Amino acid sequence: MYELTFWTYQEGIYLNNHLVYEAIAEEQFVEGLEEIPVNIIINRINSLFSNWERVDEYSWKNSNGKGAFHVRTTSQSIKIDCYGTEGKTMDILVNALEEFKCPLYDPQIPARYDGLE
Repeated sequence: MYELTFWTYQEGIYLNNHLVYEAIAEEQFVEGLEEIPVNIIINRINSLFSNWERVDEYSWKNSNGKGAFHVRTTSQSIKIDCYGTEGKTMDILVNALEEFKCPLYDPQIPARYDGLE
């Protein structure tokens, strides 16, 4: 599994990314984060992956190849668990979230790709 995590800081706020990630993992509300349009983002992901099998409201499986992913949300964050997902598929997800001003935090490295570090 490879995990992708996304959130947006409120203007003028910048917190310890790893501590934010840990709080998000526990589904805690984090002071200093924006609320994001979760349903609109899920709809965007669904439109981008309309040729994938939608397993349930938050899960997609590539019926023509390999890979699957599951989206977990809070009012402030999106976490995507990727299972055997190709890099180009993850790039589509990252780019989709950037449309909503939600840069990637990659907990495996760990690094946030917002140009502020």
